[in-house]
Amino acid sequence: MLQPEHLDIVESTAPVLAQRGEDITRHFYRELLEQNPAVAPMFSPAHQRGGTQQRALADAIVAFASNVRQLEALAPAVERIGHKHAALGVQPEHYPIVGKHLLEAIRAVLGEAATDAVLDAWAAAYGVLADVLTGRETQLYADQQQIYGWNGFRELVVVEKTPESDCITSFHLAATDGQPLPAGRPGQYLTLRLPTPEGSTTLRNYSLSAWDDSGLFRISVKSELAPSADLPTGFGSNYLHDHVQPGARLEVAPPSGDFVLPPAGADAPPLVLIAGGVGVTPLLAMLQFAAAEQTHREILFVHGARTRSAQAFEAELRGLAQLHGKARVHVRLSDDPDAPCDSNGFVDANLLRELLAGPDCDVYLCGPQPFMTAVHAALVELGVAAERIHSESFGPAEPFHAAG
Repeated sequence: MLQPEHLDIVESTAPVLAQRGEDITRHFYRELLEQNPAVAPMFSPAHQRGGTQQRALADAIVAFASNVRQLEALAPAVERIGHKHAALGVQPEHYPIVGKHLLEAIRAVLGEAATDAVLDAWAAAYGVLADVLTGRETQLYADQQQIYGWNGFRELVVVEKTPESDCITSFHLAATDGQPLPAGRPGQYLTLRLPTPEGSTTLRNYSLSAWDDSGLFRISVKSELAPSADLPTGFGSNYLHDHVQPGARLEVAPPSGDFVLPPAGADAPPLVLIAGGVGVTPLLAMLQFAAAEQTHREILFVHGARTRSAQAFEAELRGLAQLHGKARVHVRLSDDPDAPCDSNGFVDANLLRELLAGPDCDVYLCGPQPFMTAVHAALVELGVAAERIHSESFGPAEPFHAAG
């Protein structure tokens, strides 16, 4: 428990942290990674270089300070971060290292404003948060061991490599001992540990694009353009596309992630799955799960893509919709007006107004961040309650936003 004086100080520092938060997190990451190179593979160089990692942590610090008296409001964000950490193999011994560099960054950036009292309060607050996260991560590691049979990384073998579009390729992974792999929960992802040109490793997350693939895991990866050679955005995807063939072995952690479609109850409202580009992958697994449930729940699947050649899985999506019986699929292309599709343009409020039966629905949303921001706003505009819109971001763990 935090002492009242700690609560007062942490809460009072929220405004200055909002102003200087990114300065603090830039200093923090620079010192952390320089002095602790062993943890570097846990952080994406592209997210570091682009500043998204620093901004996400700065937002998290401010949100934590603003909600320090009602930490239960941060439970959804803690859950998501716990899953991210479990996927990366974060251990209790990492937390003191992070805490040390965070406090040093606060002192370095805030100078005289970072009094001993301020640093003591933040040390206590960080300790509480670390205890919450390590407790949840311990549970997640135990769940992984019970469900999948391993923690950390094990070798899986690529048994099939299948092009799905001009930029998306599926990789089917099997256990090296021939035993079937348990199905991941619909919407989860795998973490791969990949070799780098410098002889180290880097970690990348890829959504499972199949819910139950007969004892295999399937990931479907988009090849990204690489602006430079120093582990740019797309390093992992290009490595898989260019260098990994059937028979290759990959180091893989168990399925993780809290962006999961739960089983439908008898009175479940309509389900809406909205994907942008390669964001189709976790939602495809959700549709497979929903089709296998054989309920009478109405389902709408909307996939926005740039072109016909970039759009993936249409035949599989429509086959699943037919199997379910009460599911509809709508493919919308933004940059290919002459190609066959259901409609042209961006996924926007006008399209969703036509397709949705009403605001009473559960929505799962995945795609590039600008796509998700625009679609989320359109859904709220149409009356869908924000708490019924669930999303997955392909990037740093989301900041601590209070529930509601």
